Formats: sequence, structure tokens, C-alpha cells
Amino acid sequence: DLRTETARWPRFAVTARRSGFGAVQALPMRLRDEVVGALNLFRITPGPFDPAATPIAQALADVATISLLQQRTTQRSTALNEQLQTALNSRVLIEQAKGKLAERQGIDMEQAFTTLRGYARAHNRRLSELARAFIDDTEPLPGLGS
Repeated sequence: DLRTETARWPRFAVTARRSGFGAVQALPMRLRDEVVGALNLFRITPGPFDPAATPIAQALADVATISLLQQRTTQRSTALNEQLQTALNSRVLIEQAKGKLAERQGIDMEQAFTTLRGYARAHNRRLSELARAFIDDTEPLPGLGS
């Protein structure tokens, strides 16, 4: 009841009442010990909420919590998959560049990798970007045989 809770939440109670609300109930959205938010129910009529409706409202908060956590897990999984795909693509480029450099300079694959890595460091370049430029011959790379 926003009329009686002004001491507990003075700014909130005044603002909510000005907005036309008379009562609010906050229900925790949590999984075990992790609180992810709150489901807030607002009502125009002042006074306490029906105690019999609270378990139903908490059930709705629990369903919303599951949805939020599932969506968060999906986003994390998608981000991880994108990172892994990028790493794999970079690795493929680097392997192709190593093979091309090894063939051109008549060196083994380990020496080719050391040469590419050294060149990238000396020229402040990402190894995968250097590998792409070397494979595609899109720019002169003195010392790499392109």
C-alpha cells in the first residue's frame, strides 16, 4: 500500500502515487541463490494484495526467470560459437599461409609459422590479417615472397 510505505520508500511511493498507482508488490526473480531481478505488480487501488494471489504471481515470476536465464544462456552460447568459428577461420588462413610460404621459400611448416609470426609482430599486424593478405596477394609484403 503506497499510502503506508512512504517511510520505507519515500521517493518511490510519492512518484508511484503521482503516476496513479495505489499499491505495488515486488516478487523476486531468482534461481536458487541468484537473484536476476524482480517482477513488480502495480495496482491503481490502494491496499494490500490478495495473499491467495501471491503464490500465483510468484509462479509467473519463476516462469519469467526461467525465460530470462534461458535467453542469457542462448546468447552466451551464440557468442561462444561465433568466437570459436572466428578462431577456426583464422587458423585455416594461417595454415594456408604457412603452406604457401613454406613452398615459396623452401622451408618447413614450423619455420614458415615462425616467419609469419615474426613478420606480423614486427609490423604490428594480426597474424590472421597478415595471412589473408599473403594468401590473396592483396598487398606487397616485402620479405615474405609475395
